[in-house]
Amino acid sequence: MVPPAIWLFFSFIFGAVIGSFLNVCICRMPEDKSVVSPPSHCPRCAYQIRWYDNIPLLSYLLLGGRCRGCGRRISPQYPLVELLNALLSLALFYRFGPSLTFLALLVFCSALVVVTFIDIEHQIIPDEISLSGIPIGFLCSFFLPWHSWWSSLLGILLGGGSLLLVAYGYQRLTGKDGMGGGDIKLLAMIGAFLGWKSIPFVIFASSLVGSVIGVAMMALQKKDSKLAIPFGPYLAFGAVLYIFYGRQLIQWYLHLGAGGRG
Repeated sequence: MVPPAIWLFFSFIFGAVIGSFLNVCICRMPEDKSVVSPPSHCPRCAYQIRWYDNIPLLSYLLLGGRCRGCGRRISPQYPLVELLNALLSLALFYRFGPSLTFLALLVFCSALVVVTFIDIEHQIIPDEISLSGIPIGFLCSFFLPWHSWWSSLLGILLGGGSLLLVAYGYQRLTGKDGMGGGDIKLLAMIGAFLGWKSIPFVIFASSLVGSVIGVAMMALQKKDSKLAIPFGPYLAFGAVLYIFYGRQLIQWYLHLGAGGRG
């Protein structure tokens, strides 16, 4: 049953408001700054942003993408994060309705948004998100219907363990570190929230998309295989894809394989 339009609208606004806070996390976490204080301000002129200049999406448009204090351009990352999180909230509410599942997965997807933008810019995944997310995801498994606590526990072990083995094997073969510890902890967090069945799908989807984009980037930038490409955003993409289409894609693949054998 499709939720009423007014509820869908409010879910969009709710996600955009959370997205505004996510921008604070994205800007401050890499510098180990508090996400609570000081209040939001322009990073160039320190102008303290008033509430009417901090309305998600709308204020950016009304200000013409410029700071009221110094007139310099505001990064388009701010409305992009707000819009992305608003769309995720809308999609989750459309799928799960007003439920604890919706709230838990919105928290999870919001964390993935922060991880994605920080990893792209700084090539780090904050432990405050990944390590905190592991017990939170595990606790959710006791109250929410999509998988059991033992599936969550196996997801943590399989998610973290699989990438740990890959990283160890790569290091032994090449003598170089090919994967950061942040990716390992992030996949463990994904396993905690989505269960062990999600891990093969997430690894496959993220590796496939990451390989295609990575090769394209190296070709465009004329760089060799030493180009550092953050893997966190691809893991996040694979996790979100699993939430909405994972089971359907797995069933389609199994049906395709069965048809090929027939």
